[in-house]
Amino acid sequence: MTACSDVHSSRAGETSSVQQTTAPESSEPEEITSVSVGHKTPEEYGKVIALTFDDGPNTTTTGEVLDVLEKYGVRGTFFLIGDNINEQSAENVKRAYKMGCEIANHSKTHSYMNKMSAEDIKAEIEFTNEKIKEIVGTEPKFFRPPYIAVDKNMFDSIDLTFISGYGCEDYEVKVTAEQRYQRTMDQVKDGAIILLHDQQGNFRTVQALEMIIPELLDQGYELVTCSELFFAKGVELRPDNDIVYSYAEQTTMY
Repeated sequence: MTACSDVHSSRAGETSSVQQTTAPESSEPEEITSVSVGHKTPEEYGKVIALTFDDGPNTTTTGEVLDVLEKYGVRGTFFLIGDNINEQSAENVKRAYKMGCEIANHSKTHSYMNKMSAEDIKAEIEFTNEKIKEIVGTEPKFFRPPYIAVDKNMFDSIDLTFISGYGCEDYEVKVTAEQRYQRTMDQVKDGAIILLHDQQGNFRTVQALEMIIPELLDQGYELVTCSELFFAKGVELRPDNDIVYSYAEQTTMY
């Protein structure tokens, strides 16, 4: 298996064929609460996988992804770009959190942070952490480095657990929904983190999810958030361990 490099190509010109979705407005956004995900012990879990989504939020594809998750009664983790958070896109962040999904940090600008100073790295993280806290009331636990580009300066400057994942190059327009499905299924295993993208117009990943999720459920997987994945596997996370996780029980950087 090969963890996704998260190298993003141009996405212009791809238009969604799926009906646009905007989450309903919340009358009391300051009181947003997540649904209960139950109270299991690690021993009570079977096979688990975390579906994760990068590059949102937006008012179209993020909502379409949530529609599919809600249809099958499963949860995911959304890694947000701070500069994509605005009053309109925040409605889908609220919706995701209410559904029991987890909200995580994917930087402010989606730049190569391994080329930044410690001060600039911290500014990227703090900006997005604060935006997320404004919406859901709590700061994230997880960070996905843009392009999965990391260095020691980033580990020293960011007090979050670093997440990579197994990807299917779904940021590439030329990769069909069927290819995204097959590449994902070729890499699944108990404890894996699947890396997908809910960026604007990425309707082929929405289509692929309609194949991926039922197949994972048929194979006996429970689809959980990143926090629940590590809990289910009995992994105690330490932000100072310099690991970029693609599966829960990983013990080396990659």
